Amino acid sequence: MIKRERAKEIIDNFKNKKILVIGDLILDRYLWGEVERISPEAPVPVVDIKKETFNPGGASNVAWNVSQLGAEVFMSGVVGKDEAGKLLISLIEEKNINPLIVVDEERPTTEKTRVIAVSQQLLRIDREKRVNLSQSISRKLINQIKHAVKKIDAVIISDYGKGVVTQNLMNFLKSLEIPVFVDPKPSNFYLYKGITTMTPNRKEAYECVKKDKNVPVEKVGKEIMEFLGIDTLLITLGAEGMAIFEGERITKIPAKAKKVFDVTGAGDTVISVLTLSKISGASWKEAASLANYAAGYVVGEIGTATVSPEELLELIPD
Repeated sequence: MIKRERAKEIIDNFKNKKILVIGDLILDRYLWGEVERISPEAPVPVVDIKKETFNPGGASNVAWNVSQLGAEVFMSGVVGKDEAGKLLISLIEEKNINPLIVVDEERPTTEKTRVIAVSQQLLRIDREKRVNLSQSISRKLINQIKHAVKKIDAVIISDYGKGVVTQNLMNFLKSLEIPVFVDPKPSNFYLYKGITTMTPNRKEAYECVKKDKNVPVEKVGKEIMEFLGIDTLLITLGAEGMAIFEGERITKIPAKAKKVFDVTGAGDTVISVLTLSKISGASWKEAASLANYAAGYVVGEIGTATVSPEELLELIPD
């Protein structure tokens, strides 16, 4: 689909781009341990925790991906007035991400705790509040974005359905006439009319238009495009790779993963690489191909993972 020499031309342009990521910020907490026995209290494994690590998750994982790919990135979102929020902001700054973050005293920082043993995720515990932002917090968020928007080449919306993505926000972004790429939440599907493109996985795509799983993906994709009024769509298909829709043309791209340990954050990597590639001169097929190689790499890692420009280029055959 793409040769290494052409891929290098595109990837070399990443460092000249500026991306604004907007969405739901999540603190990813990982508890790493070992399992040697079953609990006498219930038929569950006893995990002996050996270490604890933290990563920026949700929309901030998208920003981390963009930063690792060499572009300058601004992160707009909301955290609570709590220790998790402070930690998340410090992690964002450590990853060379420019924070445009509003603190909301009325909601906790969204946090996902994953318990991992023997290279497998055993349990996930979520702390969150899934309600739309108040009008005052939403205004603060939009005002912060206004100060950064003149500097950017594209917007990525990373919607996890926690309340940051609203009609007012989308109306404001679409008025800027800057490319807007969306990693969607089906419950907010109606908000995405007039965007540049979006990157649902198969399950999300079918939920967006409320179709039975037996309906061909080609029909689902076309219905999404008609509803949103967009010319391009990328649907990720797991082990089957991805499908890129361009007008009436549909191209299937086979998956590149050699091993799959953890699909956490794979969609974040796809939209990051797709966006950067497209605004760096790639065709839609070339951008999708690069995103496919990157996704194949990160699912081979445990936990949220990123890919560097050098690693991405190495994945492309000569």
